[in-house]
This record gives sequence, structure tokens and C-alpha cells, in this order.
Amino acid sequence: MDFEVSPPDQVLWIWRTLEDAGFETWIVGGSIRDSMLGRPVGDWDFATRAHPKQIMDTFRRSVPIGVDHGTVGVLVPDGTLYEVTTFRRDVETFGRRAVVEFADSIEEDLSRRDFTLNALAWHPGRDQLLDPWNGTTDLGESILRTVGEPAERFAEDLLRVLRALRFAGQFGLTIEAGTWGALLSVIPELGQLSAERIQ
Repeated sequence: MDFEVSPPDQVLWIWRTLEDAGFETWIVGGSIRDSMLGRPVGDWDFATRAHPKQIMDTFRRSVPIGVDHGTVGVLVPDGTLYEVTTFRRDVETFGRRAVVEFADSIEEDLSRRDFTLNALAWHPGRDQLLDPWNGTTDLGESILRTVGEPAERFAEDLLRVLRALRFAGQFGLTIEAGTWGALLSVIPELGQLSAERIQ
């Protein structure tokens, strides 16, 4: 699939600042997916080897918005906040809560994501796309598929049921059979989600 990623200058500045400080950093997730689909990119997110304190030490203007889960907000001069998150792996998951620890590689980080179309990473310096779960193939075929075992992905986070339906409708995707079956099997458990989350 041919595509072009065109991040704003401030996104490239964050990436370059982290890389120059010695921390491997990738642009990840929805921004890469939307670039492939030729859609406007709303959010630019980063995954990095830097730990939260290292991120905050690297940038003068930062916000500890989720440091327990590895996420720091970096403010650029125009006031826009970008989320920078340390590579992570799941230790335990409880349907809406997860215990995570920091990981050593982008591959580990991508393996914990929900759907193949979101398990994408792009390295601006090398113009390298990392797609270990064949998300580009699924996008090209308009298929929504979980990363790994569908039942495990939905058990980890019940909100993924609603995300699957939203993505399918928003992007005109067919939900892959195994993913659909696993989704249907956990619908009785959706009462655990708050009304705000469902809304």
C-alpha cells in the first residue's frame, strides 16, 4: 500500500529531540492508519524507549498526564499537547484495567495493541514502516482483525468491543470472522463499562 506520512513540523521536532537525546522513538497508531487511508490526521502519538522522567527531563514544557502507564504530554510552542508514551508490555489485564511495565522494543509495544490497523509504527529518520501484524494488508482488504487471539484482546479491555464497531462503521471495514465471534461472546459483559464510556 502506497502512502505518505506528512507530520507537522512540531511533531518532527518532538521526534528529533528524543532521538537526538539517544531514545529510539516512533510515530504510532492512528496517525499512520489515517495517513494510509488518505484521511486527515487528528492525533500524532509517539512510542519511545525513554521512560517518563527522561521524557520530562528532555522537554521544558511537559505534563505528567499518565506517568504510571508511561505517558507524558509534551507541549509545543503553539500550545498543542502531544502524547509521548514509553514502550510497554502488559503484565495483567482486568477488562478495563491493566498492569503494565516498560518494554525494551517497539515490537513488544505493538503486540499489545487492539487491532492490526492500529499496530503500525513509522520511523521518520529511516522512513521505515513497522507492521508486524500485517495491518496494511488488512487495511487494503478493508478487514478489521485483532492483534493475536481475539478472545484475549477483548477480555483485556471490553471497550475494544465498542471500538471495533466504531472502526468498522467509520472506515467501512468487515470484521474478520474470528474477531466477530469473540466480540459477540463478550457482549453480556459490557455492563461493566461506565455509561460515559459507552456514550
